[in-house]
Amino acid sequence: MSELKVYNFMGIRRYAVVCSALLLVVSSLSLYTQGLVLGLDFSGGTQIEVGYEQPADVGELRTKLEAAGFDSPVVVHFGTETDVLIRMQGEPDQGLAERVYDALQADGEKVELRRVDFVGPQIGEELRDDGGLGMLMALAVVMLYVAIRFQLKFSIGAVLALVHDVIITLGVFSLARLEFDLTVLAAILAVVGYSLNDTIVVSDRIRENFRKIRKATPVEVINESLSQTLWRTINTSVTTMLVLLALFFIGGELIHNFAIALMIGVGIGTYSSIYVAATVMLAMNVDREDLLEPVEGELVDDLP
Repeated sequence: MSELKVYNFMGIRRYAVVCSALLLVVSSLSLYTQGLVLGLDFSGGTQIEVGYEQPADVGELRTKLEAAGFDSPVVVHFGTETDVLIRMQGEPDQGLAERVYDALQADGEKVELRRVDFVGPQIGEELRDDGGLGMLMALAVVMLYVAIRFQLKFSIGAVLALVHDVIITLGVFSLARLEFDLTVLAAILAVVGYSLNDTIVVSDRIRENFRKIRKATPVEVINESLSQTLWRTINTSVTTMLVLLALFFIGGELIHNFAIALMIGVGIGTYSSIYVAATVMLAMNVDREDLLEPVEGELVDDLP
């Protein structure tokens, strides 16, 4: 069996810290200055589903609605190319739906009005607040779980890695002015789960090697642990990305932003499990004594 090649991951951790700090600063500034483009789920408005006999060109429909005086309508396919979803932000208004329907059939084209949904701004605000609360609760539970399973230093590293991933993913959406709706919120929560799973695998190997390798520095132990889990991490990330790319290209416009959020999160989550969680552990001076299990009647230093 060939000897494992150990890569010096921690040798460039200072550059990784600078890179992460820059990404966090840019993301935070964007979120603070221009915020997120909130979708209908959070801002309130009217959602209209219509059907056509022939495949509809959403670009032409969008232009037609703008020419009719509607401000920034969102027009996308859902299901088949004959099914169209139109979203209009603002106060829910039954008259608005009727005016949109009239504008769509102004040139004599047959349009079937299938459903009209209204989301009030108060409901949207509650969804936004509940989503943020759910995110904070998830991070708190993660911190408690990792602290119990591993050790407090591991817990802090894992939570900071998750916060790092969430802020940067949200920052990309803010900078690119991509719409943030409930599907994207679901993707952010999925990113938390993915990144946590990756961090747990790495942390488990680090703990095992700290207990097994006696004559090695913390940096050497972490480098060996990361090298041992490297191919597992790469395989998981690549296969996940392939699925997300398929969702992005053939899954329809409704889940484009969902797929984008997951692709960003998977990429940054893979990076953070190596360079954020592990770097935080080193910064907190994690060592072998933190992870040894005391045995009654034996000195800790004499443990194998």
